[in-house]
Amino acid sequence: MPPVIEVGRICVKIAGREAGRKCVIVDIIDDNFVLITGPKSLTGVKRRRCNIKHLEPTDLKIDIPKGASDEEVLKALEKAGLLEEMKKKVKPAFT
Repeated sequence: MPPVIEVGRICVKIAGREAGRKCVIVDIIDDNFVLITGPKSLTGVKRRRCNIKHLEPTDLKIDIPKGASDEEVLKALEKAGLLEEMKKKVKPAFT
């Protein structure tokens, strides 16, 4: 597993209906899957299991505990000043 896939890492979804939206890794399930959240109220990405091949990690990271709730993720994003950054849609690099 690449070291950039870690709890608190902000990623861009590059596949599926949420492609181009940013999300936060909340938990690592196994070598292929992670638990992500937008949170939905902020970016439109629901809390769900996601294949790491469908994520493009960014260089941004927030400090959250493993399995953090959406409220904890929102607070950490606010503290890091990344709320506006999370709302921006991104055109995925290779789609």
